[in-house]
Amino acid sequence: MNEAQHPPRLLFPALRPLYVSLEPLSWLLVRCACGLILAVHGWGKISRGAEAMAPTFVKLGYEHPVALVYLLIFVEFFGGIAIAAGLFTRFFAAAVAIEITLLWGLVALGIWWRGGGPYSLDRRIGVEL
Repeated sequence: MNEAQHPPRLLFPALRPLYVSLEPLSWLLVRCACGLILAVHGWGKISRGAEAMAPTFVKLGYEHPVALVYLLIFVEFFGGIAIAAGLFTRFFAAAVAIEITLLWGLVALGIWWRGGGPYSLDRRIGVEL
């Protein structure tokens, strides 16, 4: 049998029931942390307004900064909330992986690979994108 079939020996075996009970919630924690932090990031763009954010993106060399800010709001704010809720999880995680920095891109890539997990609206409604 390979390593994946045998869990590692625990230093404190009495903790196994705790770890087993928490394991299904671990993905929910990662998804909510990623999604809610992204939503807060997107909220900053909403609260300032696309037009107020545009000069920053012009300085970075983008030709259509207002449209870009609206796209970023959609991906970060609405996508972040959707990832946290587990709704259209793979779609928004892929969009975030394309849009954001390396750390969040890798986290979003992992979410995209796995989907919403057992505690997600995707699972509840029985449909994934």
